[in-house]
Amino acid sequence: MSSIHHLSVKQLHQAANLKEKIAGLEKQLEQLLGSTAQTAVAKAPKKKFRMSAAAKAKISAAAKLRWAKVKGAATAVKPKAIAASKKKGGMSAAARAKISAAAKARWAKAKAAGKKSL
Repeated sequence: MSSIHHLSVKQLHQAANLKEKIAGLEKQLEQLLGSTAQTAVAKAPKKKFRMSAAAKAKISAAAKLRWAKVKGAATAVKPKAIAASKKKGGMSAAARAKISAAAKARWAKAKAAGKKSL
């Protein structure tokens, strides 16, 4: 297909006439069918994003906590949804002591063997 800049005046007139004929034929087709060809092709409906009830509760609780801070509530209590969602990590004192004892034993064994690294 050539660029429109390289067409002669006669070719431009022919192209304009063809466009008019096509537009007229499309109009006739639309009258016959009662709708345009473009609307006949239906698009697939978009899938809606659904938020879980737990997520909604977390967002609501966080918003309430923020508003409590903004309004200057002296004792802003953390809502249950936020408190429940945050995990408390870490180890028990007994577990830390057990790991520490094992590490000390490894180092004692290594030093007894004259090693400077494990």
